[in-house]
Amino acid sequence: MALKQKHLTKHDEYVLKLRDKIKHKYDFVSINVKAAGKKRSLGEIDIVAKKGNKVDLYEVKCSHRIIKAKKQLNRIKRLMNLDKSKAYFYCGSSESLIGV
Repeated sequence: MALKQKHLTKHDEYVLKLRDKIKHKYDFVSINVKAAGKKRSLGEIDIVAKKGNKVDLYEVKCSHRIIKAKKQLNRIKRLMNLDKSKAYFYCGSSESLIGV
C-alpha cells in the first residue's frame, strides 16, 4: 500500500528551496518556527538559521511584498529577543534575497 504524499503549497516549496540554498552556511537551520505565548501563538518565521552565536532570520513571500515581510521580521525579532540578528526577505517568484 502506497502512502499519499502531501501536496506542498508554492510558499512551502519556496521555503524548502531557500533552506537548501543556505544550509551549507549554517550549523543549524529550522523552518516554520513559532513564537509561542502563554495562551496562543504570537507569530511565525519561515527560517531561523544559526552559526555559532549568530542567528539569522528569513521571511519568504511568493511575490515581492517586502513591507509585509519587514514588519513580520521586526515583530519576531522583538518577540524572540533577537534584536542584533540579521534579517532577510526572500521573494520566491524572482528568487531574490534582500537584507532588511
